[in-house]
Amino acid sequence: MTVYNTPVITSTRNPKIQDIRALQSRAKRRREAGAFIIEGIRLAEEALAVGWQVQLALYTGDLPERGQRILRRLRDAKVPLEEVSADVMAAASDTPTPQGLLLQLPAGTLELELKLDLVLVLDAIQDPGNLGTLLRSAVAAGAGAALLGPGCADAFSPKVLRAAMGAHFTVPILEWNWGQIGDLLSQRELPLYLAEVSAGQRYDLVDMTQPIALLVGNEAHGPGDEARLLAHDGVHIPIPGDAESLNAAVAGSVLLFEAARQRRAKAGA
Repeated sequence: MTVYNTPVITSTRNPKIQDIRALQSRAKRRREAGAFIIEGIRLAEEALAVGWQVQLALYTGDLPERGQRILRRLRDAKVPLEEVSADVMAAASDTPTPQGLLLQLPAGTLELELKLDLVLVLDAIQDPGNLGTLLRSAVAAGAGAALLGPGCADAFSPKVLRAAMGAHFTVPILEWNWGQIGDLLSQRELPLYLAEVSAGQRYDLVDMTQPIALLVGNEAHGPGDEARLLAHDGVHIPIPGDAESLNAAVAGSVLLFEAARQRRAKAGA
């Protein structure tokens, strides 16, 4: 057990615990506080690797050595550390099996690179699991940014953070309006291709070795009118089976990895 000269918090009514629970459960509270919560050793390591600030850390006494190394780094950085009982960690956590480490971080995102040649744009993706999966796929496929249009789920909700598996600390994630998105696409000369059920070009016939933005629309309704106004063309994935359409996260991942495949082939890798 490692204790940093503070009494163990054993009450779920402690104000710090109550505030963390509010940050976990309410997007409005996250926006007001300009903060969000991550859980577990892996996400903590990824946040620290990119130099993300930490406002507060909760931990349990049975944290393994890998977690203890994180605590030592945080202590050296003078981050407030609070040991809590297992019951309190369970109350503060958004997962059924807490990993013994929870960090409060200030809201923010990574800076956009000067060169962008693959961008994921999302239009009213409302399911947190879909949103997190798409962000994770964007990182894996080498996208330089993810632009979240109006109507998307909160990118910093616990479910999105878990599904994204550290994407927030790897790729810029920007929650923008359509004017901002359109300005960036124009400035960076990125044609926008909308994922459609059956309209537009077949996805493997589109030249994705060029700078390009790929848009995945709402799970039920597809791309909205404002997204269509910015579009260069549609793109679809042929479905030879009986399904009418693909899940939004699956479709977006297929498109992203087609771009990665074409670029790999062009490079001769």
